[in-house]
Amino acid sequence: MIATIIHHKKSFMNKRTLLACFSAAVIFVGCTTNAITGSKQFTALVSESQMQEMAKTEYKQFLTESKVVSSSSSKDAEMVRRVGSRIATAITKYYTEQGLGKELEGYQWEYNLVDSKEVNAWCMPGGKIVVYTGLLPITQNEAALAVVVGHEIAHALAKHGQARMNEGLLQQLGGTALSVAIANKPAETQNLFMSAYGIGTQVGIALPHSRSQESEADKFGLRFAALAGYNVREAIPLWQRMKAANSGSKPPAFLSTHPGEDQRIADLNTIMDETIRDYYRPIK
Repeated sequence: MIATIIHHKKSFMNKRTLLACFSAAVIFVGCTTNAITGSKQFTALVSESQMQEMAKTEYKQFLTESKVVSSSSSKDAEMVRRVGSRIATAITKYYTEQGLGKELEGYQWEYNLVDSKEVNAWCMPGGKIVVYTGLLPITQNEAALAVVVGHEIAHALAKHGQARMNEGLLQQLGGTALSVAIANKPAETQNLFMSAYGIGTQVGIALPHSRSQESEADKFGLRFAALAGYNVREAIPLWQRMKAANSGSKPPAFLSTHPGEDQRIADLNTIMDETIRDYYRPIK
């Protein structure tokens, strides 16, 4: 009996070991290097074009189910449209200059303000941007809003959501390719997609990686806002206000996908002068 238990235990451990080795091999083989950030990413199970197609569907559905503020009747909505347009134009020009125009293939930029108390903003693949009205009392001005929008666009261009989607398919759906996951588990796949872009809550195994992504988005988002001619020094008071707004309600650091505000401010101050020197292009 004991020998049988030991045999089954060894068999179980061997299967776990094989599964772990298989997962590691899949991740290693499926890694690519992001053209703008230089970071290695796991992208074997879903392509950028697939993510953009899914984004079109989910973005349209989200807007249908949300209270979208019209830019023709709201100065705030017009500001969101203006910020998004300026940053998108600056990014397109910069990517073209760097010989990376192909990275924006399929991008059809959209910018919408949604009436919600939630303090949030996000950008899906293909340039599908949403800002919530609950964020505006904290941004307070256009330059600070540009820093946030630049940050969210940086997530999309760095393909952070795509990498997280790939990892989610591997960890949660057994390494199923996107087309198969959509056909067999549409609800789970949709939830995974929304979580990958911060539209919902994600707490789990990928948190340390997510903190790294946030720091990377801060760096490149600051560059994009500077390229669009915004005063990116507004990033510091922005995060000071964010810290004050989070006082008493901030989750423990190990449950947060964001770096602490103090660390974020310190990191931004470290790269601020260099970013302005190398990337700031005032609007004529």
